[in-house]
Amino acid sequence: MYIHTFVLDMKLEDEIKQSSFKSEQQKVSINILYTASWLDKHNSERLKPYNISIQQFNILRILRGMAGKPASIKLLTERMIDKMSNASRLVEKLKTKELVQRVECSKDRRQVDILITKKGLVLLEKASLDLESSLGNIFECLSDEEATLINDLLDRIRG
Repeated sequence: MYIHTFVLDMKLEDEIKQSSFKSEQQKVSINILYTASWLDKHNSERLKPYNISIQQFNILRILRGMAGKPASIKLLTERMIDKMSNASRLVEKLKTKELVQRVECSKDRRQVDILITKKGLVLLEKASLDLESSLGNIFECLSDEEATLINDLLDRIRG
């Protein structure tokens, strides 16, 4: 219940110390960017104990979703939320932590296949539970209808 009240009291104007905006459209643009940054910081803090970044977490989730099939760097880049991330560098860091493995592709020797390891699956399961629980607390202030509306509006903006 505390989070519910806290979220309602977090006005953008107070957070960024700006009393007015040129338009409601400008305000929503800034609010989306601010909220995305706020969520990114929150998620990064939750993933710190697992020694992975939100981008590395995203790659592990993509690989888990492949259900044992390998992924190329190109596929990972296409599916990542943060398109500006360097997937090759992220995969190399995950490989160093033994969370993924790189295997030469049998069909195309220029391509490298990426697979999540058992250690990666275990870490991802623990980190996912922690993150989902935390995000559940943040978003409990929204009804299903409100969440659907926000999703529809964000899809429309990108549409």
